[in-house]
Order: sequence, then C-alpha cells, then structure tokens
Amino acid sequence: MPGTMGAAAAATLQAGGKRLRPLLVLLCCNAARRLPPHATRAAAAVELLHMATLVHDDVLDGAELRRGRATVVSEWGAAVATSVGNYLFAAAFAEVVEVADARAVARLSSVAAGLSEGELLQMNEAHEVDLTPAAYLRRCRLKTGGLFGVSCALGALVSGLPEHSVVALDEYGCSLGVAFQIFDDILDLSGEPARTGKLPGTDVRDGTVTLPLIYAVEEHPDLAVRLAVREKDEELVADILRCVRRSGAPARARETALGFIAEARGHLDRCGGEVEVDLLRQIAGRVVDRYS
Repeated sequence: MPGTMGAAAAATLQAGGKRLRPLLVLLCCNAARRLPPHATRAAAAVELLHMATLVHDDVLDGAELRRGRATVVSEWGAAVATSVGNYLFAAAFAEVVEVADARAVARLSSVAAGLSEGELLQMNEAHEVDLTPAAYLRRCRLKTGGLFGVSCALGALVSGLPEHSVVALDEYGCSLGVAFQIFDDILDLSGEPARTGKLPGTDVRDGTVTLPLIYAVEEHPDLAVRLAVREKDEELVADILRCVRRSGAPARARETALGFIAEARGHLDRCGGEVEVDLLRQIAGRVVDRYS
C-alpha cells in the first residue's frame, strides 16, 4: 500500500518482535506430514492481528514508544494509527479466509472479539486497586492467552490434526500466553528500556492494575492509596515501584506464572507424537528464560 498508511504499516512490521505467535502456528502443524501450503497464511494472519492490536492499543494508551521505536500514533497521529490498525485487521482476515476452512475463520473471529473485550476490561478496570487476581487473569486470557491459543489451534487445524489435539494445543497456547503476560507485567516494574522498549512503571503511570501490583497491595494495603492516584508525578511512580520491588509480590507473581508454564506443558501430554512436542516444551522454557 503506497502513501502514509503504507509507510506506517511497514514501520509497524519493521519494528521487530519475537514473532512467537506465527512460530507457534508452524510448530503445531502435524509433524508427520509436510508443512501444509496454508500454514504460512495462518501464521501471517495471527501476526497481522497481533500487530493491529498493538497499533490500536497505542492509540488508546497514548503510547510514545513500542519496542524502543516511536509508535504509529506518536509519529503519524491518531487518525492514521486507527486506519493502520483497521487495515491490519482486514489483512489478517484476508489471509485466514484463504485457508478455506470455516473453523479457522470462526476461531480467529472469536479471538479478535475477545481482544476487544479484554481491552475494554483494561480500560474499565484502570486504577481499580481492589482488582482480584481472578479478574486480572480473565483479562490476560482475553488479551494475550486467546491469541496464543488460536495460533496453536490454527496450526493443528490446517494440518488435519484431530479435534482432541486442536483443543489440547489451544489450551497449551492459552496457558503459555497467560504466563507470558504475567512475566511481562513483572518486567514492567524494573526492566531496562533497551530490553523492554518502554520506561519501567508504565503500568503504574497508566493505572493498569497487574498481578504483581495486586499482590503488593495485599501485602501492603497502604499502597492502594498511592496506586489510586490518577495523575502521578515521577516521584510517586518511583516510590510505588520501590515499594513493590521490595515486597514479595514479584516473586509471588513469578510463581503464578510458572504454574501456568507447568499447566501449558501438561496440555502437551495429550498430543502424543503428532506435533513437535519437545520444541513446544522448549518454547515454554524460553518464555521463562526471557524473564529470568
């Protein structure tokens, strides 16, 4: 696509990323057969959908940086960014339609709706310092787990695996995605900008209540008053971050994430030799290693 929107969409793609979701599509294809021709389309569809959500999230959050680079909204404005996100959504479904499997389209559509629901939950739950772990995990499943899960399910579907394997791989992906999100939220407390692509404490500034913050409030109830402040100066942000880091909350959140990693690996036991189980186990391990 030529012009500003094409340049903005290309910049989003060139910003990099782990490309973990399309990798999961390919690894969840039937290992006993050659890679099906539609596998790359399914992989492209999930990555395009992921990119679309990042662009739209940055519009809603007013984010200036993504992966260490200027966001579409900060460089081109909200109107262009919204249009780019819409274009990427359309491109994702153009790819999955070519898979010619109604089940694949239905699954990706359901996840796209869940992504929107999860974003609305995050907006409505902003600054809600009494948020429960269950509510947080529900949001994680919608915003992160669902796309990981459908990535795995699409690989299984396009390669002709039986339904029980499709379900098991979907559940593997969802558990992996929830763990990924928890680890990412822990990293927001103290991660280096060069590594995370954003300033530490972004969630604190935005009022996004994450699992380590929930656990920190349980340990130090007085922290709730400071977290509830809507317009925090940098001194208050730094004070909150110090308090959370010194608490047992990050370690407790990490244990919760490790529980989801174990859960993900357990789902692989139901797949037998149909997929690259060893590689999928390694993927789960790499998620842990990245945040260690």
